[in-house]
Amino acid sequence: MNKKKILNDPVYGFVGIPYGIIFDLVEHPFFQRLRRIKQTSLTHLVYPGALHTRFHHAIGALHLMQQTIDVLRSKGVELTEAEAEGVCLAILLHDIGHGPFSHTLEHTLMEVTHESISLYFMEYFNEIYKGRLDIAIKIFKGQYHKPFLHQLVSGQLDMDRMDYLSRDSFFTGVHEGVIGYSRIIKMLSVSNGELVVEEKGIYSIEKFLIARRLMYWQVYLHKTVLSAELMLIVAFRRAKDISKEGKKLPASPALQFFLNNEPTATDFESRRDELLAHFSQLDDFDVVSALKAWQNSDDRLLAFLSSSIINRKLFRLEFSDTPFEKTYVDTVKEKVHQWSEIDRKYLPYLVLEGKESNSAYRKFDDEIKILYKDGSVKPVSSSVAIHLPHQEVTKYYLCYPKIK
Repeated sequence: MNKKKILNDPVYGFVGIPYGIIFDLVEHPFFQRLRRIKQTSLTHLVYPGALHTRFHHAIGALHLMQQTIDVLRSKGVELTEAEAEGVCLAILLHDIGHGPFSHTLEHTLMEVTHESISLYFMEYFNEIYKGRLDIAIKIFKGQYHKPFLHQLVSGQLDMDRMDYLSRDSFFTGVHEGVIGYSRIIKMLSVSNGELVVEEKGIYSIEKFLIARRLMYWQVYLHKTVLSAELMLIVAFRRAKDISKEGKKLPASPALQFFLNNEPTATDFESRRDELLAHFSQLDDFDVVSALKAWQNSDDRLLAFLSSSIINRKLFRLEFSDTPFEKTYVDTVKEKVHQWSEIDRKYLPYLVLEGKESNSAYRKFDDEIKILYKDGSVKPVSSSVAIHLPHQEVTKYYLCYPKIK
């Protein structure tokens, strides 16, 4: 009998972590670090309950994967114990490479994606556990001979999305994001090695895709959330500029390392263990502590940005369906320049332009497949029974201080 450690999860109730390598990895300091990284970055500045962490999410995704394995086996899908363990390890560790505040600082502290760092962690663990993660790594990279296993980890209907939509909806209180994850999982099957959804689950898929679209614009790309995240990015860009000038800013040793260094993928390949050791010490606490200290910086710009984030004095953000007129942007810049009395060269830190795009469903990616009663398998986009929110929506933004 496979004994489990039982946890009480607010979303799913009691969930089990099987003893053995999965439990050992959950207990590892590298994984425990995820307790100190917020799942939805600065979203709590708009939705106060959104204080859940990447640890919550990883355990939740593991739970859903365990349920999916049981469902697929009940339908005659062949899954060995090694494969079941491998796909569970892959989903457990899929986000272990996230840095402070998740996606927000991903391309600011260094130009290495969280997926790449997750893979470096997996390879590190694989050496410690003498090849026990071989299958997990192949699944994670999409190189295993059963494609549906990779689709369960990284696809348009994976356990990652299934959990974060359910969890983020729960903790933000945004009920538009609620999905029928239990029914969707029960409708999953495999055909010709690929993940499919039985025909009777098609409306649950439509609800899932609509919920994802609503969550993006109502939560993840909420204009106040986006404003806070943009401010955090420019604050750290300013801090890195100051560090490059040879001036030392107060920061933890882990954060100090990444202020002074910008490791690349090539660096991780050659110095993996050293860089993972630095990275594994970095979390939200380092960032918040630094911002608190930087409020008193001699650099007026860094002090202003840091104080504004800490005290939630956030920039105004305007959305537009079309690019902003240059004359309007120039007017805003001039007003900010007069108000701030800073050198014009620093305006890019205070007047932020860009765009955000989202498509709830991408027809050109690995499509969700529907298994019909006659045994045929067709992409969900070919179904006339549902309306897919596949059109990409782009919004342009202009973000700047609230000038009195």
